[in-house]
Amino acid sequence: MGKILVTGGAGYIGSHVVKLLNLKKKEIIIIDNLSTGKKKYVKNGIFFKGDIRNKSHLYKIFSNHKIKSVIHLAANCLVEESHNKIDEYYENNVVGTINLLDLMVKFKVENIIFSSSCSVYGYKSNKIKEDDNLNPINVYGETKKVCEELIQSYSKAYKFNYIILRYFNACGADLENNLGEDRENETHLIPLIFKSIQNNKPVNIFGKDYKTRDKTCVRDYIHVQDIARAHFKSLSFLRKNKKSFIFNLGTEKGLSVLDIINITSNVLNKKVRYKISNRRKGDPPYLVASSSKIKKKLNFTNKYSDPRLIIKTAWKWFQSIN
Repeated sequence: MGKILVTGGAGYIGSHVVKLLNLKKKEIIIIDNLSTGKKKYVKNGIFFKGDIRNKSHLYKIFSNHKIKSVIHLAANCLVEESHNKIDEYYENNVVGTINLLDLMVKFKVENIIFSSSCSVYGYKSNKIKEDDNLNPINVYGETKKVCEELIQSYSKAYKFNYIILRYFNACGADLENNLGEDRENETHLIPLIFKSIQNNKPVNIFGKDYKTRDKTCVRDYIHVQDIARAHFKSLSFLRKNKKSFIFNLGTEKGLSVLDIINITSNVLNKKVRYKISNRRKGDPPYLVASSSKIKKKLNFTNKYSDPRLIIKTAWKWFQSIN
């Protein structure tokens, strides 16, 4: 595969992707500004602390390493925060991506895997297919949509290959308990439930007036190790077939906030208290993937995304760092 540049490789998903690439004996270059990622989770590859907004720094990396493929994970990714930091989200997510694409063209890099999001879809009431209209309802989703369009435009003009992976809800932790979610500002539901158990305080449910079966938001929860596997399979496919695709990355099963609370309570045999808070800006009621396309084109199926395994691995990790 040649050398693989992983942007955001010190983050939650990036560290899992890097670990799998190393297990597959690949040469890895990592760039991360450590704004949310942590250097201690970069255990393989050549690491550069840097920002994809700094084009001259990126240029040096491309100049000194014969990069054949890029896995682009670096992004600001908090829905609510994106409305308060619009300039930062566009600069980091969009300008950073333009810098990366420009250098891919200059150095004739053949392949890119792009970390996109189900946030590009906006409001949907059924399982979402890749050819559904894109209508993001938050700034984060808007930036991901723009990046997708840029990648497609550059690919058409400069003849490189891409796979865009639209993640649904990434969760869980490494089965060997070496990696997992570890943020200063936690916003994800499952670790927030764990914190509520640890501190004996109720977890917030943001809105209980949605048009769903129990009136809480419904999401599609996919284990982070399945996301890592999908990246590796996508890269192998691109190298062999040189065809570009967009794929959803989910499980086709919707779980509500209350479902996750109940599953957590059952798996851990612990009571989970909760309280109802106001809706957060930019939260769609329902986001569940149709995954038939990636199954058909890449013969990819999830191995680790059973909700009980997600909770078990995430809880074991949470206990190890708290």
